[in-house]
Amino acid sequence: MGSINVTNLGKAYKQYPNRWSRLAEWVMPFRGARHQLKWVLQGINFRVDPGEAVGIIGINGAGKSTLLKLITGTVQPTTGKITTSGRIAAMLELGMGFHPDFTGRQNVMMAGQLLGLNVNEIAALMPDIEAFAEIGDYIDQPVRIYSSGMQMRLAFSVATARRPDLLIVDEVLSVGDVYFQHKSFNRIREFRKQGTTLLIVSHDKEAIQSICDRAILLDASRVAKEGAPEEIMDFYNAMLADTKNKTVEVKRLQDGRAQTISGTGEARVEEIALYNSKGELSEFISVGERVELRIKVKVHDNIPELVIGYMIKERLGQPVYGINTHYLNRTLKDLCAGAQVVYSFSFTANLGVGSYSVSIALHTLDTHLVKNYEWRDLALVFNVVNISKEHFVGLAWMHPDLEISI
Repeated sequence: MGSINVTNLGKAYKQYPNRWSRLAEWVMPFRGARHQLKWVLQGINFRVDPGEAVGIIGINGAGKSTLLKLITGTVQPTTGKITTSGRIAAMLELGMGFHPDFTGRQNVMMAGQLLGLNVNEIAALMPDIEAFAEIGDYIDQPVRIYSSGMQMRLAFSVATARRPDLLIVDEVLSVGDVYFQHKSFNRIREFRKQGTTLLIVSHDKEAIQSICDRAILLDASRVAKEGAPEEIMDFYNAMLADTKNKTVEVKRLQDGRAQTISGTGEARVEEIALYNSKGELSEFISVGERVELRIKVKVHDNIPELVIGYMIKERLGQPVYGINTHYLNRTLKDLCAGAQVVYSFSFTANLGVGSYSVSIALHTLDTHLVKNYEWRDLALVFNVVNISKEHFVGLAWMHPDLEISI
């Protein structure tokens, strides 16, 4: 089984003021260095145990792709070391290793050998690779005429033709159609069940939270935070908001989960409560019950506008439903310091049995990424129970009308 152990890893590139400085350093090394080091990664330490799935997230330029290249050995570290075990399959760049003038079939033969397979093994696997990629007659056409989605299909099919001990995937799975994305992630999930270790870079919150056991946040070339996927994605979401006067606070709740609160503080949530169909404050509601989500907001500074939104999430942090007053055409304008606003959202809880949480966002325009007054994850937790409905499975109750003709 595959594993990764990264110890004090660092990668720096030389930066020269001009091309003549590079030449002078090479010709006259005794005159001293003429470059400065630009550190892309510094002091990176983490371990991925056999059978574990770990997600790497961070803003563009945080060093995610460089980290994967270091782990696969395509780039050498400046400091530290990396130890891996098991057979590795990696998808780092779209069509990496493909020759544009060779056909897809020829490239499969070459790429397969780079993965450690011999010619006979690749030939035996070729029908499965063709079937999974679903590019038809293009398999015998030059790769240069492929779309980016077709290249991704073929590259993923080759890399996963035989279950690897360690699978490393960069953002390339975001390329192409939704159908093949689902197909690819289903194969990854099957590999996970069979014991494959997974390291994945993605901005897809749902993918990270549904597949990974743990997530690592890279920021400014270092590991900023490491922990449960939901906690790390909430923290990352807070980091993406407007940085002016922004604070990011993480609280540990009684159940052990981490609550992330961020924003400028110009407006804040004072109270949040859920009321059942009888108007009673309740942590338990019934499937299909009419409920009210009541949120009290205090304005601390004069603000040009106020939008409030809420997101209901299932127990693993996956979004179930979200809306805000911008999309409801109920944005409030020119609020003065000291103002208090009470929002009452009434809806029918057509939710499946389980535990849910509510996240709250106070901001301008349609998203908190522009002007974030407050983002509060796990602002409220409630449970849905089935008292009066037929038995069903899933996150949504969608009772059908049934007609049978014989």
